[in-house]
Amino acid sequence: MTLLGSGWQGRIFSGGWIPGGGGECDAVEPATGNALARVGAAAPEDVAKAAAAAQEAQREWAAQPYDQRARVLRRAARLFEDHGDEIDEWLVRESGATRAFAQFQTRAVAAEECHEAAALAAHPYGELLRSSQPRLSMARRVPAGVVGVISPFNAPVILSIRAIAPALALGNAVLAKPDPRTAVCGGVVLARIFEEAGLPEGLFHLLPGGADVGAALVEDPLVRVIAFTGSTSAGRRIAAAAGERLKRVHLELGGNSALVVLADADVEQAASVGAFGSFNHSGQICMATGRHLVAAEIADDYAAALAEHAAKLTVGDPAKGDVALGPLIDAGQRDRVHSVVAGSVDAGAKIATGGTYEDLFYRPTVLTDVPLAAPAYAQEVFGPVAPVVPFSTVDEAVRLAGGTEYGLSLGILTRDTARGLAVAERIPSGLVHINDQTVNDEALAPFGGVGDSGTGSRHGGAQANLEAFTETQWVTVRGDLPQYPF
Repeated sequence: MTLLGSGWQGRIFSGGWIPGGGGECDAVEPATGNALARVGAAAPEDVAKAAAAAQEAQREWAAQPYDQRARVLRRAARLFEDHGDEIDEWLVRESGATRAFAQFQTRAVAAEECHEAAALAAHPYGELLRSSQPRLSMARRVPAGVVGVISPFNAPVILSIRAIAPALALGNAVLAKPDPRTAVCGGVVLARIFEEAGLPEGLFHLLPGGADVGAALVEDPLVRVIAFTGSTSAGRRIAAAAGERLKRVHLELGGNSALVVLADADVEQAASVGAFGSFNHSGQICMATGRHLVAAEIADDYAAALAEHAAKLTVGDPAKGDVALGPLIDAGQRDRVHSVVAGSVDAGAKIATGGTYEDLFYRPTVLTDVPLAAPAYAQEVFGPVAPVVPFSTVDEAVRLAGGTEYGLSLGILTRDTARGLAVAERIPSGLVHINDQTVNDEALAPFGGVGDSGTGSRHGGAQANLEAFTETQWVTVRGDLPQYPF
């Protein structure tokens, strides 16, 4: 039995599979340009209907015993495992992921996110407080209500389920708006998973659409929390709109993460680590290593080794073979990446390898002699581009690594781990990895950035998820009515 059988094509999921107000559009395979399926598209008016239905269903869901919610999440985890091959195929073909990256999303993250969410349903949800009066006083967590989840194209399963699963487990309803470019693997898959897992009707709504649908989600008064993953510019607009409505918003935004390679690091091993950080999923990861800061005494050797690794990587259609890099998501993204590379060369950078493309397949690129004002250094590229910049002292490395408006992830490579931790303490970053590259993710670990990378750890781990998707309520209980002088 397949997970994605019939009935969903050309439909949104909102009280069943129904036509969306936005009509239909093609799910396109970036590697070939072929249409894979027809998907339904929502319109802003669909958001209001979904929010009203979600609010009604959420009340009953929140009143259910925790173990019933946990049971649904455990079944969802098993479905991700049982249908992993089918989901992987959609990730490979619709998002351009390599098969290894697809399997990581489905088995290592999505299933585990559901298992962790199932445990979260049973997590202690309050604490007893002291009171100077004769009463029981407590603070407890209650569901926020209706949660809006807006997710991007680049890791569509991970970046959707990490908010959807804990939100549902804690008694909320969810309205999900995936990127239209990955509406199947980032949307339909999740709707079918929870449909098969026995999630009661009205608690999950799939609303693929453009910016107008996202704006309607943020503006709807029944949606009390927004979990958004995407660009910093879009995050600013969402935060401003949410602020006008006194609505909580959790933002996981862009990055320009640094990998600091100290002089005592093994150059060959460091280059392999750095190559993965910059080129995995063609650099289309918010945590991707965007800047390689390398001690001057080994910088030339490191750049040469990194270029050698890059030159050996295979680029092609991941549905047709075992390749290291698949396509960029679309022509607009490819053209932006290439303009960044060309602009950096115009600014004085040199191409050690790469800098070319065929269709949407961009060669992994290493840049040397990179001025700090060059676009590839100063901007988030979101493509397979690795600028290498030397530093003379640790103080200079700290200044360079911290000299960005972003603060998502940081990697430090050194034989002296205590020294690595000491350096990390001087660089603002939401995530820090000593002796690893910048792309790491685990369902039970808090995730989020600082500065222009977002509003801190709002995903992963029991405490972060509790704070993200519940409200704190103060409750007191007296045995008898008090006496007041009125």
